[in-house]
Amino acid sequence: MTSAEIPMKWVGPIRISGNIARTETSVPLATFETPLWPSVQRGAKVSMMIDSGIVAVLVDERMTRSILIEALDAEVAHSAVRQVDSMFEELRRVVADGSRFTDLVGVRHEQVGNLIFLRFEFTTGDASGHNMATLAADRLMTHILHTVPGVSYGSISGNYCTDKKATAVNGILGRGKNVVTELLIPRHIVADVLHTTAKKIADLNVRKNMVGTILAGGIRSANAHYANMLLGFYLATGQDAANIVEGSQGITYAEDRDGDLYFSCTLPNLIVGSIGNGKGLDFVDDNLGRLGCRPGPETGAGARRLAVIAAATVLCGELSLLAAQTNPGELMRAHVQFEREPAVRH
Repeated sequence: MTSAEIPMKWVGPIRISGNIARTETSVPLATFETPLWPSVQRGAKVSMMIDSGIVAVLVDERMTRSILIEALDAEVAHSAVRQVDSMFEELRRVVADGSRFTDLVGVRHEQVGNLIFLRFEFTTGDASGHNMATLAADRLMTHILHTVPGVSYGSISGNYCTDKKATAVNGILGRGKNVVTELLIPRHIVADVLHTTAKKIADLNVRKNMVGTILAGGIRSANAHYANMLLGFYLATGQDAANIVEGSQGITYAEDRDGDLYFSCTLPNLIVGSIGNGKGLDFVDDNLGRLGCRPGPETGAGARRLAVIAAATVLCGELSLLAAQTNPGELMRAHVQFEREPAVRH
């Protein structure tokens, strides 16, 4: 099985620094939207013209699964929640007994009437952690039902996780890897490479990404097209592509600093892994190897590196598109030009 059905191309290199990786790497993007390649390429070119490149900071990581349990009434539910809150270390041991690589790092709850929604948060090593989190949640459910009086099974998934849905809770608390990227672009690069000004991009970001998204009723999100870069990157690296639903939640922020452009993308829900389902395909294995993201001696390092590379890729495409949209007709010209060229897998 190969990726031949979906055109794939390597673009870059992108220069990245930060608390996880300092590297220069090209990235694979599998997509039918071929203008994405030159768009990301332009952002990558900008990154290579700046000493620090794109600074990508991983600020948190946790995979989540929520369960639903039922109590006899609201008072019993409240008592059960208080007991669960006092059991954290006990619950952590239950998880550790079932997996070497899954660690319980947080428990949150919501009560609705006699219903209790428990959101468990885990670190899951180099895996994205869907199945690991569900397995751990199942063990925790069993333990709670046996030790907390007055509660019974509701569902192994209570939708407070929240998996593959755009929600406020994920935007606030994060799910997967939470990465902040930033770039300070000198005025002459903004003019020569992006063909615009810092003020035009900063103004457009407020009016389009922020005001426009508010008018549309967006949830914890203000960006132009994170989903485009994430889908291409996820397909090329063997990720669960449906996770771009929450992955595309994020905020683009831009400032005009005396003609220089400060540009940042915050992605709180990057769900990526360097091992697990999908990673055994030959083209995926090759791509992960070329990115330097195969698992190594430090548990989780491959997945963290993959996350910051994905986030930097998003910034490249976001920057390029916003720059194009400050110029009348540029976006459409690019689509007409590149979508009429035959796509080739490289």
